[in-house]
Amino acid sequence: MRKFQYMTFSLFLAVLGSFTASADPLTSFDVSRIRMVSEAQISPDGRFIVYSVSDPRDLKDPDFKDGPALPEVHLYETQTKKDRTFISGDEKIKKLTWSPDSSSLLFLSKRGEDKKTSLYQIPVDGGEALQVLTFSEDISDFSLAPDGRRVAFLAKEPKSETVEKQEKAGFNQEVFEENWLSTRLYVAALKASTEELKPKSVEGHLSNVQWSPMAGDNRLLLTTAPNPGIDASLVFQRLKVTDLEGNVVATIPNLGKLGHIAWSPDGARVAFMGGVDQNDPDESGFFVADSRTGALNNLMAGVEGRVDDFDWMSNAELLAAVSVGADSKLQKFSTSGARKDAGISPELNLVGVSVSENQKVAVIADSWKHPKEVFLNGERLTDSNPWLRSKDLAKQEVFTYSARDGMEIQGVLISPLAGTVTGPAPLILTVHGGPESHDSDGWMTGYSTPGQVAAAQGFAVFYPNYRGSTGRGLAFTKSSQGDPAGKEFDDLIDAVDALVKKGVADPKKVGVTGGSYGGYATAWLSTKYSDRFAAGVMFVGISDKVSKVGTTDIPEEEFLVHARKRPWDSFDFFAERSPIRYVKQAKTPLLIMHGKDDPRVHPTQSMELFRFLKVLNQTPVRLVLYPGEGHGNRKAAARYDYNLRMLQWFNHYLKGPGGEKPDPEIDYAL
Repeated sequence: MRKFQYMTFSLFLAVLGSFTASADPLTSFDVSRIRMVSEAQISPDGRFIVYSVSDPRDLKDPDFKDGPALPEVHLYETQTKKDRTFISGDEKIKKLTWSPDSSSLLFLSKRGEDKKTSLYQIPVDGGEALQVLTFSEDISDFSLAPDGRRVAFLAKEPKSETVEKQEKAGFNQEVFEENWLSTRLYVAALKASTEELKPKSVEGHLSNVQWSPMAGDNRLLLTTAPNPGIDASLVFQRLKVTDLEGNVVATIPNLGKLGHIAWSPDGARVAFMGGVDQNDPDESGFFVADSRTGALNNLMAGVEGRVDDFDWMSNAELLAAVSVGADSKLQKFSTSGARKDAGISPELNLVGVSVSENQKVAVIADSWKHPKEVFLNGERLTDSNPWLRSKDLAKQEVFTYSARDGMEIQGVLISPLAGTVTGPAPLILTVHGGPESHDSDGWMTGYSTPGQVAAAQGFAVFYPNYRGSTGRGLAFTKSSQGDPAGKEFDDLIDAVDALVKKGVADPKKVGVTGGSYGGYATAWLSTKYSDRFAAGVMFVGISDKVSKVGTTDIPEEEFLVHARKRPWDSFDFFAERSPIRYVKQAKTPLLIMHGKDDPRVHPTQSMELFRFLKVLNQTPVRLVLYPGEGHGNRKAAARYDYNLRMLQWFNHYLKGPGGEKPDPEIDYAL
């Protein structure tokens, strides 16, 4: 009897393994159709939540038209629990904002016969969106007065009639980084004519405006930068409080990068995420400033974590989503500095927070089981991908290991889907960009991140939060500065060794991929440490540290928070830390992909490495360029193509025959 039971159980396990491997795994096409919540705001009175869902274009639609995902705006009634599609088909909608009395929503868009992006208003009880303000130039930001009748808005200063006439005649040359037009401040009544409106006197380029929410308080909170360049907006933005004429009445002495900003309900304070100093790679601080004196208090000083989003709960208390390593917490902060957990499922990874005047809390969160969804007071409201519940997902967990110098490093590990592999598995090391970002224990699968799709095909996938990552405090985030491709990338080698030792990874079948700084890591590991990696997929990555500085739109950010030195002062050092320096020892088959219009990491970075490797002819190399794409792919076709090529490359070189490159033609199966 016991023998019969044993044989039956063994047969059961074999059948179960076979079933699991072929049941209903996540595929590349599934990734192309994932919908996810992109923003959510609860109304001031707590009656409604407006949220946007990023809705990908259907690749199998006979009338498919390529482009980025379309926003679909929903309105959820918190009392009746009714959810309705509120605005659809408007691919240019942005800056959804509640009116102070919760009766309507305002947003920016360019509709119908509009020549420029204008301001629209739509009542929550239905009806058409009405244009309530238009201007001679695109409106880029706006903020309503507490009375709901006036608006402060930002728009570029118009071109002169002379310049417009010259351009129409064909004189449209660009004087690089000199003929920028700054964005200026304007104040008007809703529905008023703006034909004679003049800009206010604030100096610099403006990117954000917020009217004080306190009734009768006619002060504006502005972010200014020296010029409209990306570099300036990253590291040189400053906060100013002005009157309605643009006269500065207070300066808040923020430094470095700047994140989310918000007035307190009474207008007495301003809270913001920002750099602790000019060399902070991230918005590591969480500050509360006196709006009249500018005096600052960093509520995250000395804390090994990072505030990812926040909202005011009262005049003296804030609620924040906080990353602590790869984990996420909801925490309350008092303006005096006290902090305590607010309590929410530890399974959730929080990315957005919104609080109503009556203390209802809406958050956006994901987990390893689902992409970003809306939750109200901890209860899940939305299910953007009901079909996902039938999919078999692989085990995901936080994995911690020790680097060679003893530093503890965290990461997120997705094991191969049950039944797809026995013993140590092929490993895909997936390296995040930045490096001032981090991977959280949430939804880890995207068009450029292999995640559950690779796990379903028998791969282990590991996302290391190497030194320089965020989520562990300022010291850890700064720990890679001045040492590109040094200890930060040694952490990646140590991750592989730890996973091999644990029995997760097959040391002869290790691949690496990543975008931007993760692309730099991929290039580095595929050349300098080529003997350790059997395949690489590099995306918008860096290959030459000297020419990267000369072709990027963020050279000051590179200097201040990464290299901490200039190429002309350290040419040998920059050359030593460039993957192209080590191409003669490269044996790793490398697939390189890049947006053809990338201003951040110029496509010549990929072209240089490709050309060197191709001429040397020591290892397979392929370069794929995506026309119309920048620092990452936005359009549906390019995203789907990327995912298929990435997985094709890894399957060919980590599981398949290897050798010659796989066919460049892709079967899209559409």
